[in-house]
Amino acid sequence: MKRNLIETIMGAVVLCVAAFFITTAYHNSGIDDEGGYKISALFDRVDGVARGTDVKIGGIKIGTVEDLKLDPKTYRAEIVMNISQDIKVPSDSTAEISSDGLLGGKFVNLVPGAEEDMLKENGKIEYTQSSVNLEQLLGKFAFGSADDKKSDAENKTDTTTTP
Repeated sequence: MKRNLIETIMGAVVLCVAAFFITTAYHNSGIDDEGGYKISALFDRVDGVARGTDVKIGGIKIGTVEDLKLDPKTYRAEIVMNISQDIKVPSDSTAEISSDGLLGGKFVNLVPGAEEDMLKENGKIEYTQSSVNLEQLLGKFAFGSADDKKSDAENKTDTTTTP
């Protein structure tokens, strides 16, 4: 009987520790609604961006991506961002999808404009720059340079004359 009591107490301790870790992870993840305001932007490509992705200005996190949608009229990707209430974004700001390095994760980078009017709740950023697809760039480089060598070789054979 005493052994069952000890096992029950140990099980309760393990459950309490697990609940503590889950609660701490949830609060530190930034998933919970921080009570900011929402703005959106349309992009041609949003590769590597997902719900919860950071939104930064000057490398400082000011919000998160809250939702990704496809605009059925323009077939462009719409990103809805939740921006911290104490940060005001000028209405002529631009949004770009950047990465933390060559193989780093993606984030939405806002570049503030000079306008005195600020974006309000449900405001839209008009000027955007989509993400760069690394595979396409490498493919263009690899196949583009091969085409250049081929055309150089053809030009050399075309310029020679036979007597």
